[in-house]
Amino acid sequence: MSPLAGPGAAGAAPPVLVAVAHGTRDPAGLRTVAQVLDRVRALRPGTPVVCGFVGPALPGLDEVLEHVTGPAVVVPLLLGPGYHVRTDIPAAVRRAGRRPLIRTAAPLGPDPLLAGALADRLREAGWAGRGAVVLAAAASREPGARTAVATAAAQLAGHLGRPVVPAFLGGSPGPAEAVAALRRQGRGPVAVAPYLLAPGDFARRAAAAAGPGTALVSAPLGAHEAVARLVLRRYDAARARTASAVAAR
Repeated sequence: MSPLAGPGAAGAAPPVLVAVAHGTRDPAGLRTVAQVLDRVRALRPGTPVVCGFVGPALPGLDEVLEHVTGPAVVVPLLLGPGYHVRTDIPAAVRRAGRRPLIRTAAPLGPDPLLAGALADRLREAGWAGRGAVVLAAAASREPGARTAVATAAAQLAGHLGRPVVPAFLGGSPGPAEAVAALRRQGRGPVAVAPYLLAPGDFARRAAAAAGPGTALVSAPLGAHEAVARLVLRRYDAARARTASAVAAR
């Protein structure tokens, strides 16, 4: 089977892929989410794809699920465990009232595909393979969130063959603190890679917080093909559970 050909019986209508992204008031961020999903549709023609948001953007996930009939797979366009994954998304699925027909996929990260995409963004920004990298992620109080970012940093380090340390926007160590520590250790020039999907407030904070001594700050992951492939990988993993639940009804 092709890696992009989903499982299921021949001719069976695939479940709706309900992508759920973190909302933003930044039009560039919303455009990026739309571009990611356009790539998903291009990779998997025939799979219905819709999008809802948690946070300050419309439509909300509740509204989207209200209008989806039949089996669906909710795929968080989020890079790791956090409050939205643990609380907001499951609550919206419960409110939809069709729980046996809806499955929720794992968040996108950490994953080696994201490490490759992050490396590409660094190179596009002019990174020449020298020095260390700070992986700047949004801070979270949720259990496991810091461990997930540390895993993503280790995956990126393995991909680059260079030291990568995690930092947290709104937490400690912050990007500027991490950059300063690496420079004291003589590991410059230091690049900052935002561990973010799209432009928005967090991406601006990552660039601003990088601080003196930063060689460059790469762009967010955006509509990289690896991101689209990972969305489908998460969808397919959950889709098998959805098919089993439907067959049991």
